[in-house]
Formats: sequence, C-alpha cells, structure tokens
Amino acid sequence: MRILGIETSCDETGIAIYDDEQGIMAHRLYSQIAVHADYGGVVPELASRDHVRKTIPLIEEVMAEANLKPEDLDGVAYTAGPGLVGALLVGCSIGRSLAYGWDLPAVPVHHMEGHLLAPMLEDDVPEFPFVALLISGGHTQLVRVDGIGHYELLGESVDDAAGEAFDKTAKLLGLDYPGGPVLSKMAEAGTPGRFKFPRPMTDRPGLDFSFSGLKTSAANCIHKEVMDEQTKADVAWAFQDAVVATLAIKCRRALEQCGLNRLVVAGGVSANKAIRAKLEEVTKKLGGGVYYPRPEFCTDNGAMIAYAGMQRLKAGVSADLTFKATPRWPLDTLDPI
Repeated sequence: MRILGIETSCDETGIAIYDDEQGIMAHRLYSQIAVHADYGGVVPELASRDHVRKTIPLIEEVMAEANLKPEDLDGVAYTAGPGLVGALLVGCSIGRSLAYGWDLPAVPVHHMEGHLLAPMLEDDVPEFPFVALLISGGHTQLVRVDGIGHYELLGESVDDAAGEAFDKTAKLLGLDYPGGPVLSKMAEAGTPGRFKFPRPMTDRPGLDFSFSGLKTSAANCIHKEVMDEQTKADVAWAFQDAVVATLAIKCRRALEQCGLNRLVVAGGVSANKAIRAKLEEVTKKLGGGVYYPRPEFCTDNGAMIAYAGMQRLKAGVSADLTFKATPRWPLDTLDPI
C-alpha cells in the first residue's frame, strides 16, 4: 500500500509518499521562516497563503521523484488538526479534493499523533507500551502509549510550551527568528553555573509543566545584567539547563509511575542535543532506552503524516466529503486501532 501525506498545520509545507514495504519513497519540506522572519513569529494569514502557493507544486515534485501516478496510490492523508485553522484548511481541502478526484480514501490525521509515531520511520522501532514526550513550539505533553490510538495524557504544560519558551527567551536576547535553535547554539559557549534559573513545578507531585515563570526569570536576569555576548551565552546556557533538567525530572517520574523504561521523544524541540543527551542518561539508568526520529523528521513534515495515515487507513479510517479542520483536538480523544 502507498499513501500521500500532506502537512500544513503551521509554517512548514511537508509532502511525502510512504509505502508499507519500502518505507518513505519521496518527501519534500518547505519552511516559511523567511516569510515570517520580519515579524518575529508566525503570521497566520501569510502562512495560509504560502501553503496555497506551495502545496500542489510540492506534491507534483514528490510524485515525480517516486515515479508514481495517482492510480499507484491507495490513499491521501492530510493533517486535520491541531494547528492554525487557515493553514489546516489548505491541506484539508487539497487533500480531500485530490482523494475525491483520484477516487481514493481520504484520511484525516492528528498532527501530534504524527509526531508521536515519527520514530516508527526509523530502523530502531520502540515496542509498545512506552511513554512519549512531545515537545514543540505549541505542545509539551507526556503521554502513555499502549498502541496506536491508545493514548493516556499524563501531563502537559499549563502555560507556554517548551519550544515557545525557547523562542520567547531568544527574542529577549535579541536573537533572530526562529530563536530556539539559535539560543541552543549560543548556549554551547555559555559558562555553566554563572546563572541558575528555577526548575518549574518539579518540587510538587504530578507531571504537568510550566515554562512561563522560567521565561520571566530569564527576562529579569537579562534586564539586570550588562548584556555582552558572553553574558548572553551564559543566560542561554542557564535557561537551556533549566528546561533540560525539568524535562528530565518529569520524564523519569512518568516512566517510574508507569513502570516503563522506554521513552519516545518527538516534536521540533526533540532535535536539541542537550535534551537528547540528558534523556538518554535518564533512560539508561532505568535500564531502558530513548527513541527519536531523525532530525529532518523532528519538525513538522509530510512523512510522519503519511505514516500515521497509513496506520489509520489500514484500520479502515477515512473521511467523507464533509471534512473539517480541527484547530484544537486533544490527543487522547482519538479512536484506538
């Protein structure tokens, strides 16, 4: 079976074709960073317009690279939510229209399920059950995963997501958009221990996160200090260290609570080297392991949507002509398969 995957939930247009025997046959990703850079963040209307311009040409490129025609496909998967409603509607309408025109089933996919299953695209595949940490610009969640669609939300951020806190702190440091990766790079030159920021909500029971107070602590430090380049690097180091420590404490707590030692980490922030190193240390101490998608599949991409769509298609899931975009869509409301 082969399926076309379309991802347009925010500011990246991702297209891929997945074959259940060959794996990924072709994929393309277009980032809108240049479109939004002057505004310091994603402008929803501009994102939607850019998806309109890019989605069909990228589909044509992917089909050509895979040397496939529409009749060689078995379905079309598209991100139906969560995300920016205008951006989602572009992918939904194009995906559903192509499926209708090609006489194929259309499969709506949950964006975060795509991220959660992205490590399944690799050679080293985690076995169920496991705990998943989903960390991106819009989400920070801990989920117990007993199978596809068998999700139990263990904890989530009560305010800013980890990626959002990275970007906001980077902006306070005067770094270019998107600031999170730039801040992480700057932290490599930081002086360990010069500043120390709080590890929010780690001194109380539970698995929820909070990062807005950490961002405020960084802001207060930035306003108080004389911000030369070394001081900026030291602040970046301290901020990242606080995020990494917080995530590690919560992940260990979640694994122990569930009696598991396998951890999946996915979402854009999962590409962070410091986070990867610390979580590998945590799972090793528990006698288990941590699983990631390759860096190109950490951010939003069509391959993860194609894979998740394939699993749903095999279970008989498809959308009728009355499709809809769902900008808010809790992961634990999905049907198990």
